[in-house]
Amino acid sequence: MTLMQKFLGAAATLALTAGVATADPAIIFDLGGKFDKSFNEAAFAGATRWAEETGGSFREIELTSEAQREQALRRFAEKGYNPVVMTGFAFATSLDAVAADFPDTKFAIIDMVVDQPNVQSIVYKEQEGSFLVGMMAAMASKSGTVGFVGGMDIPLIRKFACGYVQGVKFANPDATVIQNMTGTTPSAWNDPVKGGELAKAQISQGADVIYAAAGSTGLGVLQTAADEGILSIGVDSNQNYLHPGQVLTSMMKRVDVAVYNAFTAGPDLEPGFNVMGLHNRGIGFAMDEHNKALVSDAMIAAVYKAAYDITTGEIAVHDYMSDNACPVK
Repeated sequence: MTLMQKFLGAAATLALTAGVATADPAIIFDLGGKFDKSFNEAAFAGATRWAEETGGSFREIELTSEAQREQALRRFAEKGYNPVVMTGFAFATSLDAVAADFPDTKFAIIDMVVDQPNVQSIVYKEQEGSFLVGMMAAMASKSGTVGFVGGMDIPLIRKFACGYVQGVKFANPDATVIQNMTGTTPSAWNDPVKGGELAKAQISQGADVIYAAAGSTGLGVLQTAADEGILSIGVDSNQNYLHPGQVLTSMMKRVDVAVYNAFTAGPDLEPGFNVMGLHNRGIGFAMDEHNKALVSDAMIAAVYKAAYDITTGEIAVHDYMSDNACPVK
């Protein structure tokens, strides 16, 4: 075989393999970045765990604008990454278009349903975990008034709020719950200053425990609560460590598990619905050395009993997104 024949053979091989999928997974983080200490960071933790355990590698991108959603999805699909995971409901429209153009690529979207044959839609029963931390808020409160600060005012966050109110009222029917949303645009997820202002307003009305479900905005809520000497409740990731002894607990939404499982499945990711709740440990609350002094044995016993009753159906926690209404205020 001549040198030229060898060269041509190698060139042909490269041409044939140029379009072959890398089979490496990829993840797209929503606005707020992968180190938001909340939702995105939980997703990053799941991807990192997969890489450390398997020795594999993954690609990632942190969005800085809404316009990048479809562009990032197409770029990863074109380069053969599989599956492509995205964090957040806001990817739905872009994914619906891109998934149809790349039928051999598997996609996973967290917090939204996209009806495509190559998409796994991962949704959570956030109302269940919010119910449990609502119980804890009511039991820890001395004033009988607790607060909730949400991020963008959308049904998903109303779902957190509704479950929280139900849990508060379950533990103390006479309790008062003050609720505020940060805004109506995506910037509501990344405004710690506004979060702090809302927390101060709730504290002035008597709230002594405040639950933040607001992405990076919630960091301002937790900081203000700590500064003012009241308790807060974190969300998505375990945020107890941010203010040891002042974060009552964190409502754990195991986005890390969803990402880890999707990466582990790889190109064999099963399309369809993936519902995560108390029944499969996709939802929970955080206990560690940073909050153990704040949570009594009686509180723990009551919350674990409620968690069991929720999984068996003894306690029915209303899903706001089923009818865009909450039975309790």
